[in-house]
Amino acid sequence: MENIEKTVAEIVRQVIAGIEAGEKTSCDGCKSSCGASCASTSEVPVGVSNRHIHLCRADLETLFGKGYELTPFKDLSQPGQYACKETLTIVGPSLRPIENVRVLGPVRGASQVEISKTDSYTLKVKPPVRESGKIAGSSPITIIGPKGVVTLTEGCIIANRHIHMSLEDGARFGVKDNDYVTVDVEGTRRTRWYDVQVRVHKDFRLEMHVDTDDANAVGIGNGCKVKIVKE
Repeated sequence: MENIEKTVAEIVRQVIAGIEAGEKTSCDGCKSSCGASCASTSEVPVGVSNRHIHLCRADLETLFGKGYELTPFKDLSQPGQYACKETLTIVGPSLRPIENVRVLGPVRGASQVEISKTDSYTLKVKPPVRESGKIAGSSPITIIGPKGVVTLTEGCIIANRHIHMSLEDGARFGVKDNDYVTVDVEGTRRTRWYDVQVRVHKDFRLEMHVDTDDANAVGIGNGCKVKIVKE
């Protein structure tokens, strides 16, 4: 019995570690049960974004020490973006910490913490739904690292639903940078998302980003496909 319990505990640990590391799960055609179709090339693949942290240089050094450099361990879908080995703890007014929050690189001009609405209840913060980088007037949050603590007076947001596209994809879908579109989702709970921001850039790769709350609510995962609705 003890050996069985140890085996189960190890399996659970590996699954949780995989989720925190942002490992990809795929849709129907790629051995998953999300219920979405992968058949049409006109569809948009989904990337599910867990809570994470972007750091500026000054805050990186406060949290990890002078001269510290982030340690990349996994490239993300967008060129030049990567998950780091480093994780941190975040704390809000509830004083209930959320640990092992992944840092994403490279360093930015301003630090930012992206969480879900569910996380906000744990932390007792009220982050606005924002485009990444738009942190003016957003919620304060405290970040705890191995070498120090940073309290952001603003910088905690819930990222808006958005789609990254190359210039070619933008032309194919008939949209331009900062347009807003409607998206149909064929997950285990069919739904429609409105006011999805489109970001078009020559270096972007086609992918829609949603947070864990959105993905769980409709039963989709990384690699599932959604459809832009022509209204």
